[in-house]
Amino acid sequence: MSPTLPPAIVWFRQDLRLADNPALAHAVESGRPVIPLFVLDDLTPGEWKPGGASRWWLHHSLAALRDGLARLGAPLVLRRGPADVVVGKLAAETGAALVTWNRNYDPASIERDSRLKAELQKSSVEAVSCNGNLLNEPWTVLAGAGNPYKVFTPYYKAVLARTKAGEPRPAPDRLAAPAASPESDTLEEWGLLPTKPDWAGGMRAFWKPGEPGALERLERFLSEACEGYAQGRNIPGMDGTSRLSPHLHFGELSPRQVWHAAMGLLARDKRPSCRENVESFLREIIWREFSHGLLYHFPHLPDRPLNPRFEDFPWQPDPKLMAAWKRGRTGYPIVDAGMRQLWETGWMHNRVRMIVGSLLVKHLLQPWQAGERWFWDTLVDADLANNSAGWQWIAGCGADAAPYFRVFNPVLQGEKFDPDGRYVRRWVPELARLPDKYVHAPWTAPPMVLSGAGVVLGKTYPAPVVEHGKGRERALAAFAQVKAGAAEGDIPAPTDA
Repeated sequence: MSPTLPPAIVWFRQDLRLADNPALAHAVESGRPVIPLFVLDDLTPGEWKPGGASRWWLHHSLAALRDGLARLGAPLVLRRGPADVVVGKLAAETGAALVTWNRNYDPASIERDSRLKAELQKSSVEAVSCNGNLLNEPWTVLAGAGNPYKVFTPYYKAVLARTKAGEPRPAPDRLAAPAASPESDTLEEWGLLPTKPDWAGGMRAFWKPGEPGALERLERFLSEACEGYAQGRNIPGMDGTSRLSPHLHFGELSPRQVWHAAMGLLARDKRPSCRENVESFLREIIWREFSHGLLYHFPHLPDRPLNPRFEDFPWQPDPKLMAAWKRGRTGYPIVDAGMRQLWETGWMHNRVRMIVGSLLVKHLLQPWQAGERWFWDTLVDADLANNSAGWQWIAGCGADAAPYFRVFNPVLQGEKFDPDGRYVRRWVPELARLPDKYVHAPWTAPPMVLSGAGVVLGKTYPAPVVEHGKGRERALAAFAQVKAGAAEGDIPAPTDA
């Protein structure tokens, strides 16, 4: 690298890592001094700027990136504002000849990046965007007619057939920095951490943000993945999932690193059980790719249903029901456990996400967008593509969606996936002393059992906000109304809510 050449700016976004980072590698290979940059842009994403839990994670992930870059010799520059304006100004200020970044696929980023690339080219600054966040670009995996896939299984098979993830690139040994480093904000003055420290306590105990923590988590998961992941991933009371989702969202790991490591495991362990478990995990990685493809091809995904029939769905917004759901006070233990886990740790088990979502949009007839926005603010892995696609799947209005008439019974779901009540007892401690037989339906317990467990329904723990049978009946009536195009007002009100 020659310090006499004009510098290259590496604009970090959702790729907060040094290893297998194509944009960083491109800058290094140019032989230019490197200026690493991160821009806190709360304007371009609009309502989809990072939520509270994501901002907590971002603070710690940036701190890890800052420390890693400092060890390589190039300080991280932090600036705030509309990213295309900030990047353009920094390029002019430093005389940069090259700006590199890894692509994002949400509509706001695509529009902003196109605008920035055009402005940089007017100034004779080379602008290079790379694929550092997906195994395959969304426009490269298409159905036979050249249309985007809307059904997951054929997409999954297509990705399996075409994906040949090569050896991930190692992190650079060192970076040459310009003689004078540009001015930078401090991470602390951005105020990303919550003002109520107790809210972040569970997240601090549960997570280790940053590239080192991501690599540690991947190694730990793969050391256990061959032993029951396919079944264990559905049991919320077990540590049976990878918990890699926030690391992937913030780009502390690349999908290629994950894919390559999983394939390496399959090459070392030839047992059929290992292949079953690892392939089950890789299916989740491909679902992430599927969701990003949906967002790219259908930019309205976060706001409007893919199935236009649901545009006029007779939702019945109710602030009291939403509040009970958010606080984990619905009276359904598996649902309340999930919502409390979310609030304390910034994460919820994937199986439970489906159960709490089903209750909200089907039993309670609350708009899926309301649940989507709560998850956006409280999840550390709040990813616009995954979050939107997941909520549309739950609501029955998206790609490859669960049929709307499939209404999860939260009691049966709890008994099936938390049979010993371990998960409920962990997150709903007021029910901890109930016998297994009643822990998922405390209102069915005899008075003496409730008394012996210290449970007073309606006081220490709420009665269900709606009885399952009535909630299901209302959901089916709403669906029938959509099919028939009936007028609003024909859905019975939740009198037992």
